[in-house]
Amino acid sequence: MPRPWQEEEDLPYEEEIMRNQFSVKCWLRYIEFKQGAPKPRLNQLYERALKLLPCSYKLWYRYLKARRAQVKHRCVTDPAYEDVNNCHERAFVFMHKMPRLWLDYCQFLMDQGRVTHTRRTFDRALRALPITQHSRIWPLYLRFLRSHPLPETAVRGYRRFLKLSPESAEEYIEYLKSSDRLDEAAQRLATVVNDERFVSKAGKSNYQLWHELCDLISQNPDKVQSLNVDAIIRGGLTRFTDQLGKLWCSLADYYIRSGHFEKARDVYEEAIRTVMTVRDFTQVFDSYAQFEESMIAAKMETASELGREEEDDVDLELRLARFEQLISRRPLLLNSVLLRQNPHHVHEWHKRVALHQGRPREIINTYTEAVQTVDPFKATGKPHTLWVAFAKFYEDNGQLDDARVILEKATKVSFKQVDDLASVWCECGELELRHENYDQALRLLRKATALPARRAEYFDGSEPVQNRVYKSLKVWSMLADLEESLGTFQSTKAVYDRILDLRIATPQIVINYAMFLEEHKYFEESFKAYERGISLFKWPNVSDIWSTYLTKFIARYGGRKLERARDLFEQALDGCPPKYAKTLYLLYAQLEEEWGLARHAMAVYERATRAVEPAQQYDMFNIYIKRAAEIYGVTHTRSIYQKAIEVLSDEHAREMCLRFADMECKLGEIDRARAIYSFCSQICDPRTTGAFWQTWKDFEVRHGNEDTIREMLRIRRSVQATYNTQVNFMASQMLKVSGSATGTVSDLAPGQSGMDDMKLLEQRAEQLAAEAERDQPSRAQSKILFVRSDASREELAELAQQANPEEIELGEDEDEDEMDLEPNEVRLEQQSVPAAVFGSLKED
Repeated sequence: MPRPWQEEEDLPYEEEIMRNQFSVKCWLRYIEFKQGAPKPRLNQLYERALKLLPCSYKLWYRYLKARRAQVKHRCVTDPAYEDVNNCHERAFVFMHKMPRLWLDYCQFLMDQGRVTHTRRTFDRALRALPITQHSRIWPLYLRFLRSHPLPETAVRGYRRFLKLSPESAEEYIEYLKSSDRLDEAAQRLATVVNDERFVSKAGKSNYQLWHELCDLISQNPDKVQSLNVDAIIRGGLTRFTDQLGKLWCSLADYYIRSGHFEKARDVYEEAIRTVMTVRDFTQVFDSYAQFEESMIAAKMETASELGREEEDDVDLELRLARFEQLISRRPLLLNSVLLRQNPHHVHEWHKRVALHQGRPREIINTYTEAVQTVDPFKATGKPHTLWVAFAKFYEDNGQLDDARVILEKATKVSFKQVDDLASVWCECGELELRHENYDQALRLLRKATALPARRAEYFDGSEPVQNRVYKSLKVWSMLADLEESLGTFQSTKAVYDRILDLRIATPQIVINYAMFLEEHKYFEESFKAYERGISLFKWPNVSDIWSTYLTKFIARYGGRKLERARDLFEQALDGCPPKYAKTLYLLYAQLEEEWGLARHAMAVYERATRAVEPAQQYDMFNIYIKRAAEIYGVTHTRSIYQKAIEVLSDEHAREMCLRFADMECKLGEIDRARAIYSFCSQICDPRTTGAFWQTWKDFEVRHGNEDTIREMLRIRRSVQATYNTQVNFMASQMLKVSGSATGTVSDLAPGQSGMDDMKLLEQRAEQLAAEAERDQPSRAQSKILFVRSDASREELAELAQQANPEEIELGEDEDEDEMDLEPNEVRLEQQSVPAAVFGSLKED
């Protein structure tokens, strides 16, 4: 019999519960069945189940969730909320270790707006749960603290949270900033920055945190009182040397916001005197200039509001003068930054002197500082230019004695390169020359080139440059020039001899020495100078000496010392590289033509054709042929032509053959000319050398007959067939014809890179043949008419009488292959092979 509050459908569940009243599944099935029942009935069922199973998390969780859902849309002042809260409290008697229930309860209280009750509940949850589960409670707790304007409560809560999770300090700092508690935020941020083990959750680097700290304390000097801002930022200057500009600006900004303007100006001045990079300098200088502008603007605004007074005008003028001075100092300050980066940069020192233009005292101080600071072994640029420019400054101001003192000190400096010291000595000489102290200039340069007590090689870095300058060609060259202009013949000759003895001469020095001796009529001495120079150098450096020597010798003696001249030429040509041989051979041949024997000249030309570079052989053969024709006649050039055709490349050999054949025609040697054409045809592809075949055709028209024409056509077909079998050559020639000499096989059929190369070549050949056939003139317009094969001798005689005896007219019944002379088309005749060729292999 069911109870009054029960229905008949509940009986099976009730019976099951009576049998298994401690089974959670039975109760859950029953509760699931009663989900649509009235809320009091459902709550009563939950209460019955929990009375028997008070430690069931599933039942409590479902029950509390259902109770919260029942009051969700009611006003928070409804008494039902209090009943639900009491239900939660009863649940925590057994379920106090369940964080999910605590979170739901705290969220339920937050929705009710009961701040104190909620805070205490959070605290109870933290006390009840183990510390390993506190991380689930704190996010909701912190969100609750941030949702109410209770900074003191939130701060205390955050402090407790940081003991559990110190890596979340950034979140606390952001809250302190938002609640305007900047002093404690700065303290916490300073603690984080000084903790090397701290890892930012936001992925910020230690410098970024430091930069935030600097911005915070510099922009809020009135709110941050517990930190020594100056010490903190200066500590960052030593710690972050790549960000000095920002840190200096932060420190100055702190003093500006604090009202200590003079202190801020001192910070800016210190910054621009200590920064090491242009970027940092630009940041500090721009901030400094903006500060001065704002100070002037504020002063002008104050003066305009309160009325001008004399004291205010003086102060304003002082500020304007200070700002103008700052702007004018910028180039000098920037130069100081670059010199702090590299104090041995010579060019920057010169720029610094230029910035002091018009202020002699500063220029002298700058030069003095430069020569004392720059280390020649570390210098960027030429350090001797500082000494030279220093002396030139004194010279321009009329203080010659001071200039001499400067240069004398420069000669004692231990430079890295000998050339630096040599330049100083040359400047000493030029200084005296500019003031017409010629004897003093000579004495200085002789002193510079005097042998030191301890000799050393020019490139011996272990010795000071003072012991090596005596081998400097720059000093010796200037001394030689002065001796030529101011000294005697003997002193000049001694200087040049000394240069040659030291083996520091150049080909130009040797030539100058020889020309100097020649001017004073010491011809044999000049030739000896050439000989000494030749012994010092090898090819190709000796080329200019030999050319000048041989030219001067021939101009001096002509044919009077022919054998000696020949010996000189043979000596010059011995070991001469092909690149320089042409000039010497032409000079040698000219000597033989003018003063020697013609056969000797021909022998020289013949040697020259073998000795010069391949690119110069063609020109050499042309000269050889021209001179041989002028001396011995054109018949003597046949052997030369033959040799040239054998030696030269195909292109030049083809030209030689044409000239050779033309010469033979002029001499009436028709057979010789035809033989030359026949020989040359073997290197002439009809498709690319149409000019040659046209020339041969014209020759046969003028001098040949039917048989010679047929022979020419036969040779043409055989040559073209030979070239057709050479696939690579065929491809390259086709590319030349198509106008793409730099192309490849793939260029013949763009877009078909996957096709076979041979197939592409065949397609291109067919295309060229079709174009040639279209362009071929009609047979009616042809100048050559072939003779019919059945014509009689009488008919041929009549044809010969009607036309020029040297012109051949052939009939029209011959095969088109014999008429077609176009280089782009080849047609092969087909002929049946006799059976005897096959022998016993022929089938019956």
